[in-house]
Amino acid sequence: MHVKIPRVPLVATLAAVVAAAALLAVPIPLRAPASAGFIRIPEAARGPAAPTAPTTPNATTPPASAAPEGTPAATVPGATPPGTRAPVVDHGPRTGNKVALTFDADMTDAMRNQLRSGAVRSYANLKIIDLLERERVPATFFLTGKWVEQYPDVTRRLAGNPRFELANHTYGHLAFTPDCYGLPRIAEREMTADVARTFDVVAAYGGRQTRYFRFPGLCHDRKALAALAPLGVTVVDGDVVSGDPFAKSWRPVVRASLDGVRPGSVIILHVTEANAPMTDEALPHILAGLAERGLEPAPLSEVLGLG
Repeated sequence: MHVKIPRVPLVATLAAVVAAAALLAVPIPLRAPASAGFIRIPEAARGPAAPTAPTTPNATTPPASAAPEGTPAATVPGATPPGTRAPVVDHGPRTGNKVALTFDADMTDAMRNQLRSGAVRSYANLKIIDLLERERVPATFFLTGKWVEQYPDVTRRLAGNPRFELANHTYGHLAFTPDCYGLPRIAEREMTADVARTFDVVAAYGGRQTRYFRFPGLCHDRKALAALAPLGVTVVDGDVVSGDPFAKSWRPVVRASLDGVRPGSVIILHVTEANAPMTDEALPHILAGLAERGLEPAPLSEVLGLG
């Protein structure tokens, strides 16, 4: 198993984007591509097509029922021995033709307030989900607990698609390090419970559960990784940063997603419609560009488990 030492994300050319994120207290997980690193994880099976009926993106009802008891932790993608330092990975092996499309579902208190006030219509981009379902494209969704609570019907839809994997993106998208794109910071003593709470929230929906975790803004340090040790997770950063938060055009998102993509790549996108308004327009072009390069989207567990 190859792991890497985490670095603080810094991309000078995206200063304007960072400034916009700070104003809304909303993350922009943008940084320079990291060095190679992967962990072998059991490959998950791929199932039949999922239903494509649309759902209302602003539902607030709780899940109808909890999922049945899951498989042993050792068989869950991303699971690592509890008590050990969480490995950090950027991509899978550079073999084959598989890449992972990952979508972050952020939700801060500021974003919730914008929804309640009517300043923002939606942070759930159903056009993305529609396209993925229609084209039978596998994807992995990194969910915040508050996003799940805001959009239970959409979460249920994601969980019901056998091509989608569910992963953890914290409960309220607080920063785990200082100076993380203007995000409010979580207290160190609360880090473990925050991530554990999100696993519990997401687990109630069943589907393809994982022990993958992504830090807000990709910001992490030794203390943050130590806080995850009891939870037995794999931290997934990514080697292809789309730059879709606050993008004004779909073309730069497509270019950023395709320029550095290689076999085993993990592409970072967002499903938060109001903060990533160009992603649904960019996605068809991204899929077409991957096909032209002979690359095929696959679940994150499959991409990281190849080799």
